[in-house]
Amino acid sequence: MIHELYRKLYFSDFGDERGKLVVAEGDIDIPFAIQRVFYIYGSDDSVVRGQHANRNSQFVLINVAGSSKVTLTDGVNRETVTLSRPMEGLYIPKMVWKEMYDFSSDSVLLVLASTHYDESEYIRDYEEYAAMMRT
Repeated sequence: MIHELYRKLYFSDFGDERGKLVVAEGDIDIPFAIQRVFYIYGSDDSVVRGQHANRNSQFVLINVAGSSKVTLTDGVNRETVTLSRPMEGLYIPKMVWKEMYDFSSDSVLLVLASTHYDESEYIRDYEEYAAMMRT
């Protein structure tokens, strides 16, 4: 189990007869200052996204609609987490390999990142990643 390499986050779910409201603030509910936001949608259950680790970036993933799965590994241990509730997030520290897949047809996966995009910090070859984690 690699529970020490990720953490489930639970956000306050406010609402009344008008609908629901979920709040997630950087450096409060999110364990870092948010520098980048993106979301994945229009994928289906055959698509695999991610397939990389990041040297410097931390992430929080939230399925704000629908569901998806995330498989995480440290090069030795592997665990799969299902995201399907908009008031739950998955915190992923740097240097954790991640793969997002099994998207429902209505899935919108929101990603909050601790850094601006920098291609040079991505490790996209799993064998290279695994070798780095062994040293």
